[in-house]
Amino acid sequence: MARYTVTTPGRQYDAIIERGVLDRIREWIPRKSGKIFIVTTRDVWNFHGPRVAGVAATPLFFPGGESRKRLSEVEALADQMAEAGADRSSLIIGFGGGIVTDMAGFLAASFMRGLPVIQVPTTLLAQVDAAVGGKTGVNLVSGKNLFGAFHQPLVVLIDPAVTATLPAREYRAGLYEIIKCGVIRDPHLFEICETQVSGILKQDEQLVDRVISDAVGIKCEVVTADEREGDLRRILNFGHTIGHALESETGYSMFLHGEAVAFGMHAATELAVRTGALDRACGDRIRSVVSAYGELPSVADIAAENLVARTRGDKKTVQGRVHYVLPIAVGQVKVVTDIPDEIVLDAVRAVLK
Repeated sequence: MARYTVTTPGRQYDAIIERGVLDRIREWIPRKSGKIFIVTTRDVWNFHGPRVAGVAATPLFFPGGESRKRLSEVEALADQMAEAGADRSSLIIGFGGGIVTDMAGFLAASFMRGLPVIQVPTTLLAQVDAAVGGKTGVNLVSGKNLFGAFHQPLVVLIDPAVTATLPAREYRAGLYEIIKCGVIRDPHLFEICETQVSGILKQDEQLVDRVISDAVGIKCEVVTADEREGDLRRILNFGHTIGHALESETGYSMFLHGEAVAFGMHAATELAVRTGALDRACGDRIRSVVSAYGELPSVADIAAENLVARTRGDKKTVQGRVHYVLPIAVGQVKVVTDIPDEIVLDAVRAVLK
């Protein structure tokens, strides 16, 4: 078992990585909890629901999909809770992928001005990113995650064994976020991703447990240092500025989030090379590792101009200044603003080919 602690001004909690922890969720439910509600999707519930049979809870089914990650769906879940008699003693469990944990966290932050939440991520991407750190929210037409709140969970329970149940594409989408962690903070993690491609893709248990643990450790460390993305936490957005623009431009229908981040990492790495922040050899190395984990959906019909325009609406843009997280070495990045649109366009066009 690996255990990492997140310490913020409002809460201290653990992220626990352990095979089989999914069967023991009830151990982390506070004794004084009232009614328990599990936000999930029907496919996750049908597949993994029997493993939480010991928890007396009411499931709240979210239809799933990035396009349904909207405020109207949160309202529908809240109405179900109210009708079932939820009160301030109630507890919410987010049980699913990153969309579900975002939605469950936002529901918990909002219902009766705040309920406790336990996050139980069932996709690799949610395990290493979305479920840890307290970021919650939903999408607007104009952009991704523009409506939300910071709401830290009581605990994050991560069972690496569930990755074996994921479709190959969903699993690879999570691996891109692990590669991201290596690029921004941990050269050794990046080297594991670089040299152990076959074993990781074949889901060797020791390798899977190691890369999940290392990635979660990085996320916990960064969130502890900067809960609300005032400075250091911005490094976690490597690949996300263009990645979010790509998701929005394609109506959240073509790319899994991790795939969009992979494309964004390609673009940010190329941008780092073109601005002189990174040498070409290191840039090629980063892009080669990202490419090693699978082919991304086609971007042939997407206009670079549209993606760059959409970055202006990204939640990380402040007073019209777009922030890009650029690698300057493996394991080190910097946040850069005010890059001329022409340079950004050239970099995006280069990776759209």
